[in-house]
Amino acid sequence: MGDLIDIQAPLEQEGTKAVVRNWLRKIGETVKSGDPLVELETDKVTQEVSAPADGVLAEILMRNGDDAPPGAVLGRIGSEAAGVGHAPHYSPAVRHAAEEYGLDPATVTGTGRGGRVTRADMDRAFTARQGGTASVAAEAGDRGAAPKSRRIPHSAMRAAIAEHMLTSVTTAPHVTAVFEADFSAVMRHRDEHGKRLAADGAKLSYTAYVVSACVAAMRAVPEVNSRWHEDALETFDDINIGVGISLGDKGLVVPVLHRAQALSLAEIAARLQDLTTRARSNALSRADVTGGTFTISNHGVSGSLLAAPIIINQPQSAILGVGKLDKRVVVREVDGADTIQIRPMAYVSLTIDHRALDGHQTNAWLTHFVRVIETWPTDRADYRPQIKDLCASDKTRGCK
Repeated sequence: MGDLIDIQAPLEQEGTKAVVRNWLRKIGETVKSGDPLVELETDKVTQEVSAPADGVLAEILMRNGDDAPPGAVLGRIGSEAAGVGHAPHYSPAVRHAAEEYGLDPATVTGTGRGGRVTRADMDRAFTARQGGTASVAAEAGDRGAAPKSRRIPHSAMRAAIAEHMLTSVTTAPHVTAVFEADFSAVMRHRDEHGKRLAADGAKLSYTAYVVSACVAAMRAVPEVNSRWHEDALETFDDINIGVGISLGDKGLVVPVLHRAQALSLAEIAARLQDLTTRARSNALSRADVTGGTFTISNHGVSGSLLAAPIIINQPQSAILGVGKLDKRVVVREVDGADTIQIRPMAYVSLTIDHRALDGHQTNAWLTHFVRVIETWPTDRADYRPQIKDLCASDKTRGCK
């Protein structure tokens, strides 16, 4: 049928590995150079692979769920005049099953898109050839029978998250410190200024306050904004804060607010809203998920009171966990007397790489963070926390 042009997976991709998620064109369809052909999914982003030339989609070599390493040939494009061949192409999973079972895929009825043979079709055909013996024990209902179950293949994102977590917990000795923060001042500020900022297009979430307080604490204890290397601790002038965003059963992504130290509260809120929207619509770019120097896990949004998150992105030195904002009874001194009050409280934890940081920096950072949250100014809507705001009467480390 003439020369074929390979459709290749990008040589550079963000994430540990990519899988084919969805073909956007069918075999035989005419395509133009630059047309999106197939979506690849990594643990961080979904990206489209475009047609390298004009022609006809002649072959699909990798199906949904197949691993697509950098440079892998996903399919091929042929000239429109030459037409399209009819030789069937099977996924690696189907070819593996054919070798394992000694079964010709051409003899199997396919239930996939366009009548394609899937791994499940091969499994069913093999079981039928064996007289159904593979399912007899489960269907018999005997006491000794194995429990019925089903296997859900891992997505590329879930597999990569597992790999990251295992690497992190085996690489870094994790230690977690827990403080408690009173969000009364933040709630008053949000009540007073939230509607005005919302009118300007920025949803003033509690996470925006948390990010801003992190910036102030980093200025006081800059060692926390760092990365561990075998020969040195690398500290950063720019405070690039990643915020974990849950994608439900798919996993999570961590888009980054770059140079957060230069952003006002309103700008942080707007940036968070944009990143969250694009994360949940698979529209993040590579730049959106790279360059982080610190991470926030706001696990309280799903109801958790307390957690000790694992450092998501090695070799960062720390991760902040923020629990559910909950009304609790606390004791506060008023005019020299102890009083019982109901306050909106949250547990905040800082998990550190103990190679990079010690308890002294950890507790100092959390002390500054909590102080910013609990003394939030009510007279400024567009607040940028500065060290002088935080340390007006404090002579401890980091305050001058």
